[in-house]
Amino acid sequence: MAARARPPLLARAFAPASVGNVGVGFDLLGHSVAGAGDRAEVRRIDEPVVRIAAIRGCVEGLPLDPLHNTAGTALLSLHRALKLPFGFELVLHKGIALGSGMGGSAASCVAALVAANALLEQPLSREALYPFALDGEAVASGSRHGDNLGSMLLGGLVLATHERLLRIEVPAAWHCALVHPHVVLETRRARAALAGHYELGEFVAQSSNLALVLAGCFRGDAALVREGLEDVLVEPRRAALIPHFAQVKQAALDHHALGASISGAGPSVFGWYDNRADAAAASAAMQAAFAEGGLDSDAWVSPINGPAAELMDSLDQDSQP
Repeated sequence: MAARARPPLLARAFAPASVGNVGVGFDLLGHSVAGAGDRAEVRRIDEPVVRIAAIRGCVEGLPLDPLHNTAGTALLSLHRALKLPFGFELVLHKGIALGSGMGGSAASCVAALVAANALLEQPLSREALYPFALDGEAVASGSRHGDNLGSMLLGGLVLATHERLLRIEVPAAWHCALVHPHVVLETRRARAALAGHYELGEFVAQSSNLALVLAGCFRGDAALVREGLEDVLVEPRRAALIPHFAQVKQAALDHHALGASISGAGPSVFGWYDNRADAAAASAAMQAAFAEGGLDSDAWVSPINGPAAELMDSLDQDSQP
């Protein structure tokens, strides 16, 4: 890109929530969700450092030390790689609860990076921001995985390897129902549940299912997705960590889901549908299933082709710009 003579000194950005893994694509596949998200305000400062001035919103007690904060670490990584002579001051506005399975740590990273990128004389592409976001995500989860990050950076459904982001178009009519019970499930605890022995046949079955889902998305063939959208590898090992998961998943399936499973590390649960009406009905039924178990919840209905992170004019917005 051509250099800009006078980049702004302040930028604000919004990054949406996401469904990580999408059941069959552990650490590889994710899609963004309209409605919920994190916001970041980044100011360019003369001192060549990264500072976190404040963290506000629905989460308390997050570290202000950039080395122990996902967004701070992402900005530090960007700053070091580009050898910038100036620094960044960050204010985070959390709209995604921690331990929700909705990509809260990833949203903080991406919102901060998109805002900081706007302050550069030569802004980077979204793909070029990805390695810095991976560095930040590793602080929260202990691993560099991009299923949430990729979907937030590019929008929609994204296949994210360590080196590449590939957006996968799906029909505009396809929607997701996402329900978040008011329970915290830390990502590290959920990942610990995956330790142990796996049979080769499990990997073959999961690979087959992932291939069917990807083929169905590329073709716009809901029948292929319905055949493949079943997590036989991770879900059985994490289901017990989510109260009333079986009932909530069944509620999703009872409303003509293409498939349903755990969103990210949980405890949120998602279902895919080939139309918005079924997704809306399913979200209400899923909330009712959680309520029968004594749990309040929040729900979103979003196109699977959800939004990408975007710059904002104001921070006086509670959802995507």
